[in-house]
Amino acid sequence: MSTAIEETFGGAGRRSLALPFSGIWRNGLWAAGTWSLAAALTYGLPDVIVWGATELFAAVTLAGAGIFLVLSVTVGRLGRVGQTLIHYGPWFIVLGLWLSAWEVLTAKLGWLPKPFFSPPQGLLHVYVTDWDRLLICIAYTGRLWALGFFSGVLVGFAGGVALGWSRRFAYWGMPLLKLIGPVPASAWIPCTFFLFPSTFHASIFLVALASGIPVAILTAAGVSQVNRSFYDVARTLGADNRFLIFKVAIPASLPNVFVGLFMGLYYSFAVLVVAEMLGAKFGLGWYLQFNTAYSAYANVYAALIVMALICAGLVRLLFLVRDELLGWQKGIL
Repeated sequence: MSTAIEETFGGAGRRSLALPFSGIWRNGLWAAGTWSLAAALTYGLPDVIVWGATELFAAVTLAGAGIFLVLSVTVGRLGRVGQTLIHYGPWFIVLGLWLSAWEVLTAKLGWLPKPFFSPPQGLLHVYVTDWDRLLICIAYTGRLWALGFFSGVLVGFAGGVALGWSRRFAYWGMPLLKLIGPVPASAWIPCTFFLFPSTFHASIFLVALASGIPVAILTAAGVSQVNRSFYDVARTLGADNRFLIFKVAIPASLPNVFVGLFMGLYYSFAVLVVAEMLGAKFGLGWYLQFNTAYSAYANVYAALIVMALICAGLVRLLFLVRDELLGWQKGIL
C-alpha cells in the first residue's frame, strides 16, 4: 500500500493530493521534464540576437530539472516542506513549459522582438551584470517604503480609532476623509513640491497617504461596528474609556484593520514607483524610469520582477502576523 504523506493544510480551499502507489511524485518527474526541455531549447537552438547568459540560463534550468528529479523520490520525507512542494507541483510543470515557450518566441524565433521583449536569459543577464546597482536601488526603495508605509499606517490607525470611537471627531473628520480618500495619491504631487523641503520627504508623504487612508477607513468601520454588548459588560465590571478602547474596541476591530493593511500595502507599492520619479537618484522607481528612457526593457522587466517578489514577501509576512494575532478566529470564519 502507498503511504499518504499529505494532509489538508495552508488555508481555505487548499487540499493536497496523496502520493501514487509507486511512492513517486509524478508531478516532480513532469516538472523535471519541462525544465529539461527549457534547458535543451535554450542551449540547442541558436539565438536570433545575442542576449548573453544563454549557457548560464540553460545550466540553471537543467539544475532545476535535476532538483525536481531528486525531489520526485525524496519529497515524502520532507514533511511540511514536501507537502508545500507537492501542492505547487502543477505550477512547477507549467513554469517549465512557460520558460520553454518564452525562450522560443523571443530569443529563438524573434516573434516577440528586442527591445520590447526579453527572454528569460536576458533577465538573468541583467541580474548577473547589474546586481550591484539593483541592490542599491532595493535598499533605497526599502528605506522610502518603510518610512512612508509605517508612518501612514500609524497615523491612519490612530485616526481610524478616533473616527470610530468619537462621534464629534467623526463629524469633522469623516467628511474630510471621504473627500481625500478617492483622490489618487499621485494627484497630490504639485502640492508636495510646495509643502515639503525635498523630494524625498514628498515621496514619503505620498506613500504614507496611499497606505494610511485605507487603514483609517477600515479601522473606523471596525471600531464603530463593535458589538455594544461588549462595552456594556466591560462597564459593568468597572472599565473606563481607556480600557474600552485598548482592550475592547481595538482587539475587536483587528480583522478590519488587517484588511486595511493589505490594501494599504498594495497601494503603497503602486505609488512607490511614481514617488521615486520625483527626483530620486536611486530606487527601483528611478531604475525603471532610467532604463525606460534608454529602451533597456530587459532591465525594466527585471526590476518589476524584483518589486513583485518583494511585495509578495511582505504580503506573506503580513499574513503570518495576522494569523498569529487573530488565532482566535480559526474555526469561526
